[in-house]
Amino acid sequence: MIARRIVPQLRYLLDRSPAVALLGPRQVGKTTLALEIGATRSSLYLDLESASDRARLAEPELYLASHSDALVILDEVHRMPNIFQDLRGIIDRGRRMGRGAGRFLLLGSASIDLLRQAGESLAGRIAFLELAPLDVLETGADWTERLWVRGGFPDSVLAANDADSSRWRLDFICTYLERDIQQYGYRIAAETLRRFWTMLAHQQGGLSNAAGLAKGLGVDGKTVAHYLDLLVDLMLVRRLPPWHTNLGKRLVKSPKIYIRDSGLVHTLLGLRDQEAILGHPVAGSSWEGFVIETLITVAPAGTAASFYRSAAGAEIDLVLALPNNRIWAIEVKRSLAPKVERGFHSACLDIDPARKLVIYPGADRFPIGNGIEVASLASIAGELAAA
Repeated sequence: MIARRIVPQLRYLLDRSPAVALLGPRQVGKTTLALEIGATRSSLYLDLESASDRARLAEPELYLASHSDALVILDEVHRMPNIFQDLRGIIDRGRRMGRGAGRFLLLGSASIDLLRQAGESLAGRIAFLELAPLDVLETGADWTERLWVRGGFPDSVLAANDADSSRWRLDFICTYLERDIQQYGYRIAAETLRRFWTMLAHQQGGLSNAAGLAKGLGVDGKTVAHYLDLLVDLMLVRRLPPWHTNLGKRLVKSPKIYIRDSGLVHTLLGLRDQEAILGHPVAGSSWEGFVIETLITVAPAGTAASFYRSAAGAEIDLVLALPNNRIWAIEVKRSLAPKVERGFHSACLDIDPARKLVIYPGADRFPIGNGIEVASLASIAGELAAA
């Protein structure tokens, strides 16, 4: 069992909030983590994908009243969206009786609908936390390349070999396309969505281009936007927004699109091992997406992530605006002898970052002039998490 960094924060929120929603894509380890938390206190686990467990909640207030002293864990809570109104009444009655915290742990795999439903019904009563796939601070720096190749889903990264890992990811994609997405109420042909997902993998880290994707799929732009919203909602794709500030320069306004797990990128493109990845044109952009996703995941709460690109060619792969108003400019290179282009220097003059960093796949750390430092992903991730 790999210890998850999020555990102390989850315990903290449970001790202070009546309800906590733990969000994350399927198979990321939400249930395992919830059961680990539940084993340390009086708890009740209900899987709302189970018909028998849903039947227990036919009268939620009546059933849950008999478990008022336990932490109730509701897995796949999106299967019973109407339960939020009942939880509100239960929480309010508990507060009047002196039971104000640690009542419910809600697990969900779709963020937007769950956030909206829970936010409307449980405003002031619920805290939200996202569980991401495994990262280098959890596995250790020695696993950086393995994480990049296989992605961070526990069953994938811990598989006995690359072939087993690749097979797991292929099954994961098929399950999402053929079963899970239908359960969320989306009526989209699995093959169409697979094509769309694969097109995003080919364009990993590219600017959002709905017109080009629509032409490739033979659909209109609104349909492509709907597909993209769905994958973002399921926490499988990230829209990285452009940096916006009043600099008097023409800046790119379209977001960049990244498939959040590098292992899924490789599987969608049929790349089964590191040799195949390194021989494919996606290797650089896949590494870039992996580094960016890792740094966003470990960054302190309240950090704003974006990229910078001007019409004149000034560009920074990742701009992190930390809560202490310090800006980190980060360039990502898949080379042991990284070089920084003129566009990075120009962009740094525009935004004046507190730190200028280049993340590369090596282990050493060294300066390359103009205040720029080259470092490994694990070392910068550690510094960022402690910032």
